[in-house]
Amino acid sequence: MRYRICLLMMALPHCCLVPETEADTKNLFGRYGSQRMKDWQEILRLYEKENVYLAEVAQMLMRNVNYEVPSIKKQIQKLEQLLAELEKKEAEYKKSENIAHMEYNILCKQLGVTGYNTVRRELMDKVKELPEIYQKVAEKTKRLDKVVEFYSAFVEFTFDQQYNSDCVSMIKYIIGKGNTTMFEYTYGEVPASIIEPPLNIKVDEDESNKQSSVDANTIDFGNLDLDGEIDFGEKIDLDTGGDIDWGDDGAEQSIMEIDHNISLEESGIVVETVDHEGGMATGSEAYTILDNPTTRSEFINQLFEVKAFMKLRIYEFKGDDKNNLLSFNQMQNASSILQLSTTETTQNMLYNIQVILSEMLHNNVQHLHNIKHYPKYVDIVAVILKQKLNLIDRMVTQQETVLQKQDDTRNQIDKLRPLLKLIIQRTKELQTEIERDISKKYKNRTVHLTGGVNML
Repeated sequence: MRYRICLLMMALPHCCLVPETEADTKNLFGRYGSQRMKDWQEILRLYEKENVYLAEVAQMLMRNVNYEVPSIKKQIQKLEQLLAELEKKEAEYKKSENIAHMEYNILCKQLGVTGYNTVRRELMDKVKELPEIYQKVAEKTKRLDKVVEFYSAFVEFTFDQQYNSDCVSMIKYIIGKGNTTMFEYTYGEVPASIIEPPLNIKVDEDESNKQSSVDANTIDFGNLDLDGEIDFGEKIDLDTGGDIDWGDDGAEQSIMEIDHNISLEESGIVVETVDHEGGMATGSEAYTILDNPTTRSEFINQLFEVKAFMKLRIYEFKGDDKNNLLSFNQMQNASSILQLSTTETTQNMLYNIQVILSEMLHNNVQHLHNIKHYPKYVDIVAVILKQKLNLIDRMVTQQETVLQKQDDTRNQIDKLRPLLKLIIQRTKELQTEIERDISKKYKNRTVHLTGGVNML
């Protein structure tokens, strides 16, 4: 039997497994005369004695059915599950890469840069666009003259008197004089020359090799003194040491008789002056109103103030008719701009306010403003961009690793499937041989082994 020979091949030397080498040792009756072949035949006889071979083959069959085949199937199942998880991880890494790439492109688009190693130089060039942006905002602010008039009239009518406080003074100033320098706003004089502080951006620094310790979630805006008092120019403190009589005609004569050799210190007059450096606007005074952080914030706050006021007025116009009637009756003594206001005109004024606010609060404008006035902001932007690029590279690397693992897993599955098929095939053959041998022992009666290969 073939399966008997196969079993014994594992236990015998190679020289005993090739009977062809003993072909010349056969006698006249076809029997082997070699002692080695006699020993081999004796082994086969003993192996078949008392059906020992059937017990061993049955054990092999049971081991294949109960352990070998299920084990290989389980390995294939685990590898297929691992392959599915790897494919899922690949999709997640790809999604993370796309998100990081999208965020990177959005940030570069907001900043108006390409996002490569020239980020600092590009940002420095983009900052030069701020004056033009603020000039357009100042031109559009002039359209708010009706808004300021309407708001001021309402405030005066509410207080029932002339309201002399600085109501949206910054908007009024820009409407009247435009986006002037802080020097002109402070001293009321146009500067002879303007010298803005240089940008504190290191353009020669290589971002690709830079190891920055800046925390991207924390912005240190430097040492800004936003609560300091504004120096309005010349300050004179007169201390004469006594009362001065300005009422008689002899005052001039008395002054003429004063000894000209008396110094200012001896006369008790203390004069404190502020040097405007010959009308030169330097430092923070060289910034325009919309560029200076303090006045810029004040301007934006006043825009929000009038925006809230206009929304409230529109709400009143669209409210209950009885409330509207009461409100209109109260406005009979108000100025014409209040009496003639309608929902459409108020909505139009609100639209003009929103247009200016949207430009001032645009992401690009705010980025450029922070880049110009806060030294470490550029470092933070550069670090964020670098982090996005590193994340993209890391996700690409992870995808390559996962793809390699997928290939290895598929190769293992491809090796195990033919092996499983071969073991199942050999097990079926083994079952057939057992059935045939048992059938011979019982006068060729039909024998079927159940619960074996049929369960595979």
